[in-house]
Amino acid sequence: MAKSHMLFSCQQCGATYKNWTGRCNKCGAWSSLIQQFDDDSREEKSAVGRSQISGRELNFVSIKDLSTSDEKNRLSTGFDDLNIVLGGGILPGSVMLLAGQPGIGKSTILMQICAEVAKTKNVLYVSGEESAGQVKLRAIRLGAESDNLKFASSTSANDIAKTIETGGFDLVIVDSIQTLTIAEIASAPGGISQVTNCGNLIIRAAKISETAVIIVGHVTKEGTLAGPKILEHLVDVVLNFEGDRYGGFKIIRAIKNRFGSTTEAAIFEMNQQGLTEVENPSAALLAERQNTDGSIILATLEGTRPILVEIQALVTPTNFGYPKRTASGFDLNRLNLLIAVIERRTKLKLNDKDVFINVVGGLRLQDSAADLAICLAIASAVAGRKLSEDFVVFGEVGLGGEVRSAFRPDQRISEAKKLGFAHAIAPSTVKDKFVIPVKDLRTTLIEYVNE
Repeated sequence: MAKSHMLFSCQQCGATYKNWTGRCNKCGAWSSLIQQFDDDSREEKSAVGRSQISGRELNFVSIKDLSTSDEKNRLSTGFDDLNIVLGGGILPGSVMLLAGQPGIGKSTILMQICAEVAKTKNVLYVSGEESAGQVKLRAIRLGAESDNLKFASSTSANDIAKTIETGGFDLVIVDSIQTLTIAEIASAPGGISQVTNCGNLIIRAAKISETAVIIVGHVTKEGTLAGPKILEHLVDVVLNFEGDRYGGFKIIRAIKNRFGSTTEAAIFEMNQQGLTEVENPSAALLAERQNTDGSIILATLEGTRPILVEIQALVTPTNFGYPKRTASGFDLNRLNLLIAVIERRTKLKLNDKDVFINVVGGLRLQDSAADLAICLAIASAVAGRKLSEDFVVFGEVGLGGEVRSAFRPDQRISEAKKLGFAHAIAPSTVKDKFVIPVKDLRTTLIEYVNE
């Protein structure tokens, strides 16, 4: 018989090693080696040769004869905006991956989804992190107690997959993938091989039984999904839970969605009853606003939803030789670029000043049309002057100081009109009586940062 040897193969480049190392010497990838067994026999052929012999012809059918999942059978999450993010609700047989910072509310919203689905369907909540008592207390607090909602505590991916394959549940929650292990692999939970194979096992079971599965994933300190990137490719939907864990709004957006758009976003706030949808986020964000220098109202978009949000800037003389730039809710690299444009294209000098930017409400802007509002907020703070409280601002700023067009300006303008604003400082390409058109940053700063 062939003698079996254990090898470690790199998932990135395919290089093999006899011993495990933290880093692949060939491609430089860290923690990419997974264990495998190789039969050492002189008489045996290569892996490619053996695969060629063992392969068989596929059974194929016409694409017209394929059956599809019925859109009418989608499960409602109980949140209208979250249903829109998912493309209409939870599709049977789909596998979703939910990631977010610790304490942001992943377990809370999953329990609320379970409570809604369990009104008419069978739901299983599998926890590998929390005890039954902890889950019970959360269910009581959120009113999720139901005969249709079952609970199991397990870290065995084999057992979870076997339970899913029975088809006895319409929705299964797995919290979390980093705690699961597969019996055939002798490595610690959370490793690349464990996460990849556990994910594959659960996904296969979900597809066979047409059971919807939501998997919770951990994130790294940089905020990206922990574990191998292949896990994101395997699942159907990847949801990212963003926001401040201690307050402010929380946003769920789809960064991958096979059944809907990736431009939608659902906005929530946390209270004693759990997470609730924010019906009018613009009014809530501006409720405590004071019109001072450095305060600008930005008309932005979260997905396809228009939102008015306050941008605050604080500019102070630096006490050290190196000026400090800090941004909360805005990309720091983009802020440094805009400061460079302001210094080069206008007469403002910021090389001896500290600049602090804050996006009120805990939102994290990913809209290029926030550039003009950021620049106006900085200029307003430097001059000690304020913009008229009847104005909203949006527009992208180029490296030449020009103000460029923004995505979906009509929706931004409509939201500003709804909340009683009189004008919008916006790119000249927007043709609307409500808009005060501007072409370059220097002229805008001179004309509209008034006393």
